Amino acid sequence: MSGMAWKRGMAPQSVYRRQLAKRLGELRDEAGLTLAEVAARIEVHQGTLSRLENGDRGTTPVMVNSMLDCYGVQDPALREDILDLVRADRAQSKPWWRKYSTVLSPTRYDGYLALEASAVSMRSYQPMLVPGLLQTEEYAAAVIGGMRLDLTSRQVKPLVDVRMKRQAERLGGDSPVRFWAIIDESALSRQIGSPAIMRDQLQKLVDLHELPHVTVQLLPLACGAHPGFYGPFVLMSFPEPNPDLVWLELRKNSVYLEGQGDVDGYADVFDHLRALALSPSDTRARIEQIIRELPQ
Repeated sequence: MSGMAWKRGMAPQSVYRRQLAKRLGELRDEAGLTLAEVAARIEVHQGTLSRLENGDRGTTPVMVNSMLDCYGVQDPALREDILDLVRADRAQSKPWWRKYSTVLSPTRYDGYLALEASAVSMRSYQPMLVPGLLQTEEYAAAVIGGMRLDLTSRQVKPLVDVRMKRQAERLGGDSPVRFWAIIDESALSRQIGSPAIMRDQLQKLVDLHELPHVTVQLLPLACGAHPGFYGPFVLMSFPEPNPDLVWLELRKNSVYLEGQGDVDGYADVFDHLRALALSPSDTRARIEQIIRELPQ
């Protein structure tokens, strides 16, 4: 399935819904039933079942129980595992970012947030900027305001709030994501905002070195040409058995790649860049040197 992709308007759903869709499809196949046969037996529209198996819609415990009865699923533990997925997906349908829907909906960024919230590890390559999860509030405001020419300063603020909340949720708490960032050194030479904003941002990168679940490496200018020239990307990994995927952000939409060939290709690129980059300790030393060289 190499090449499978969604634009932002068709963002893949939460990891729970994806897993639920896969398991229900497998159980129907094991029962030797078609969608039409199941629809007739439990008296629902065939299109509803199709969207459910494609992960395009959620469902209820009542419907899933009817489907499991239809498929002859007797094992109480298996039934409970599948119902747990239904409950988890329903719980995630009311996430913390819902109150920011006015600013998130036009670009469908909520689809990305649902995936990020479910990820257990993320590998990010960024040649132009500090990754969003590592940005200071002031740096984030300067980045968003500079990139989004369609927004007023009042519209920028809630997007900055979302970015800060993402950091608190994914880098803090009891179950933080394992985040590995490779940043091109040129990104730290580009002044975003004032010198003071850049100094604070660089200092934050130094401080993040203390977090055991965050790794930052600089790709030095001296490394020459490399496969990262194609642009930034994020590799996300999820709890088993959910597949990894790649996220590519474009100006007006995003592309999500789930095909194994695509994922493996970007993983190879990340490993190549990681080998070219400075070690985490050398990265910290280089950033501290850049801080000392900033204008006062």
